[in-house]
Amino acid sequence: QVQLVESGGGLVQPGGSLRLSCAVSGSIFSISTMNWYRQAPGNERELVASITRGGSAYYGDSVKGRFTISRDNAKNTVVYLQMNSLKPEDTAVYYCQVLRAGLAFWGQGTQVTVSS
Repeated sequence: QVQLVESGGGLVQPGGSLRLSCAVSGSIFSISTMNWYRQAPGNERELVASITRGGSAYYGDSVKGRFTISRDNAKNTVVYLQMNSLKPEDTAVYYCQVLRAGLAFWGQGTQVTVSS
């Protein structure tokens, strides 16, 4: 089993920044891709950013140039999402997900609200 705990969410004004963290514990051996998803009320959960074990990153079109995903490869225990130039439409619950041995593990989510 793999356990994930997100932190760093909160209320921020438009144009501001937040850094989300996801602490990973348990059977962390062979964790491959680490992802951030988000879900706004009434919307489907969408992939925001993804990073492979080799460090290759993917970003959704709506966050390209504003968000940066990174991970602690040495220990496989942390994945970050740096969010800059936040917009009201970035408001959502953000979830961390990791893939291990063909299985997906999810955190409980952290709320990000962008509002003046």
